[in-house]
Amino acid sequence: MLPLIQREVVDYRHWIGETEFLNMIALAQAAPGLIAVNSAIFIGYQVGAKHLPPTKGRVLSRMYPYLTVCAAVLGAVLPSFVIILAIAMVFQQYSSLPSVEAVMKGVRPAVVALIAAPLLRMAMKANNPKPFRDGGILLLSWSLVAALLIWLAGVSPVYIIVATIVLALAVTFIGERQRTMKANDTSGANPK
Repeated sequence: MLPLIQREVVDYRHWIGETEFLNMIALAQAAPGLIAVNSAIFIGYQVGAKHLPPTKGRVLSRMYPYLTVCAAVLGAVLPSFVIILAIAMVFQQYSSLPSVEAVMKGVRPAVVALIAAPLLRMAMKANNPKPFRDGGILLLSWSLVAALLIWLAGVSPVYIIVATIVLALAVTFIGERQRTMKANDTSGANPK
């Protein structure tokens, strides 16, 4: 859903910028609820606030950002809800067929790719000019290992999350320490 939102809102309509979109994703993930709904709330409010109708001081003018939030949430939720409802009604009857089971197994890698591709694209476009410095390769490798541990070994995601937090803190600490040591070395070599 996020790649579709990004393509429509950032690339085609230019309602918000790339950095604003990345910040919106961070806020949408931090807030409770579905990311798509939280994103729709943020984008709807931003669009409503930027494109106020010319009726200043009236009730509609003050309510316009909130009306755009409602429209954005309905636009994000309603189509998915109707489609999933229709699929569920049909799928229940045909789920035991071997061909349907094979299709569902084949769709799983595509879903992983749909999630991974925009994640990597956003990581490359983030404000970090060197996304793989300071242990980025280690963290990327860990994400692959974590996925394999969950998928093949059946390790609980809770343990993976705890291990990821510890690993990220360690990599950040080591990176900061190395930067501090480099800064001290260069300031000691060039006295003023």
